[in-house]
Amino acid sequence: MFVISKLLSAITQPVFWLALWWCLALLLGPRRPRAARRMLWGGLAVLGLLGFQALPDALLRPLENRYAIPGPSALPEHAGVIVLGGALEHPDSFLAHGQVPLGESAERMTVPVGWMHAQPRLHLVFSGGEGRLRTTGVTEGELAQRFYAEQGVDMARVLIERGARTTRENAQRVADTLGDRCRNERWLLVTSAWHLPRAVPELEAVGCQVTPYPVDFRTGHSTPWHAYHWADSVMRWQVALHEWLGRLVYAVTR
Repeated sequence: MFVISKLLSAITQPVFWLALWWCLALLLGPRRPRAARRMLWGGLAVLGLLGFQALPDALLRPLENRYAIPGPSALPEHAGVIVLGGALEHPDSFLAHGQVPLGESAERMTVPVGWMHAQPRLHLVFSGGEGRLRTTGVTEGELAQRFYAEQGVDMARVLIERGARTTRENAQRVADTLGDRCRNERWLLVTSAWHLPRAVPELEAVGCQVTPYPVDFRTGHSTPWHAYHWADSVMRWQVALHEWLGRLVYAVTR
């Protein structure tokens, strides 16, 4: 499953498929130059269209709106918070400068900090290993431990899981870490809003009682058709395609 997830990261990148399309056009060029030129121009047109954010947002919005944000009164009803990794950048900068590198999904890490200060009985479980084919020796769990300690969180109430590399492994290892507490107590599950529709069924499949708490929203109520930002839009395409395809793969293999 880990290798499959890495392959999904490649094939859900639109530019990957455009590169293959252009390579095919170049190979076809000597024999059918007219068709090759049309393919090259067609690929260029698709490259330009990728920058319109309304298209990937239309795929992300139903994922992000799947679960409502629980109200503040729900917090004391839970034994703790389960935080899934994916918000930390490559550890090279940490090794070089000693600062924990938060990424675009930083809310996964930051939102629970206030809860931990406000609710002295709340526990936190972080799950995240090193989800790279070429490892660096530094896990997300190690970075998370450093981050929460720096934020003044009571580390006696924090459990760090350092081995999970995929969402499915997150669920399995959290269940192993909490044991009966995962089944007998209710936990807030904090991860990106677009990731929850894939994460919640995995936690429930191992018997954990979770209440989804979406963070790190990428979309609003609507996106103007003229909103254009190529780099950001391409990243949204990748996130949306990865999640929809990941949901399909997880549903088939569960």
